[in-house]
Amino acid sequence: MVIAASGANAAVPFDVRYESELAGMTNTSATFSKVGVETFDGKSSTASFATNFGGSPFTGTYSSANGNYVQINGSDQYGGAGNSGKYAVAFNSTPYSLTLDQGVTYFGYWLSALDAGNTVTFYSHGTKLFTFDAADALHAVDTAPSANKDDYYGKPGTGATRWDRANPGEPYIFLDFFANNGLTFDKIEFAEKPTYGGGYELDNHTVGLYTGKGTGTEVQLINSTVAAVPEPASWAMMLAGFGFVGSSIRRRKTSALRTA
Repeated sequence: MVIAASGANAAVPFDVRYESELAGMTNTSATFSKVGVETFDGKSSTASFATNFGGSPFTGTYSSANGNYVQINGSDQYGGAGNSGKYAVAFNSTPYSLTLDQGVTYFGYWLSALDAGNTVTFYSHGTKLFTFDAADALHAVDTAPSANKDDYYGKPGTGATRWDRANPGEPYIFLDFFANNGLTFDKIEFAEKPTYGGGYELDNHTVGLYTGKGTGTEVQLINSTVAAVPEPASWAMMLAGFGFVGSSIRRRKTSALRTA
């Protein structure tokens, strides 16, 4: 079962933010007890590859779907944080996933050349939790009350104003995903909607256990979808309830046998 994530973000198991205090940020302002970053520098397009996120306590595997490659590109107008190094990109026929060796509470990435076809989906032990629709990120940037949206359009560092920059028709932002209420996730899928022909350019994939959510601005979730998964406390209550019902049934059966 999946429900739409309306403006009431309190019901959503994830808090989504974008780094809004400074246009052009390519890393998070959140704080962590453990954290690691995959920059894709030194990587090449391949069906799968392992990472330790820059020597962090976390390890993971990037894998392509449908027998395709996880595509890694060199810096260009569409991606490459700091105008150097490499970045990962998915097209509508080349989605890919990141599977982690352990559950984490945070994921963030620099979403470059953002378009409304970009989606990212989070899982825990095979159960879908949440799919973020980048149309919500576009809405957040375009309606931000505290900044000129033109500050976010065009690749940072390639010009003083929007129309001086490379690719001025698309925004570049860093997105943060914080799992709430003790929830963790261990798999992330990246895909471009089939109805869109653009690419899904990402850099600086960051995973960790967060201690503070930083200074970003909350994204209103309008188009994103949430799987109807109970919170951890609810799971515990449900399991306890199932155990009680089961023991009650066993007691009734035993009593019936004794009186038969």
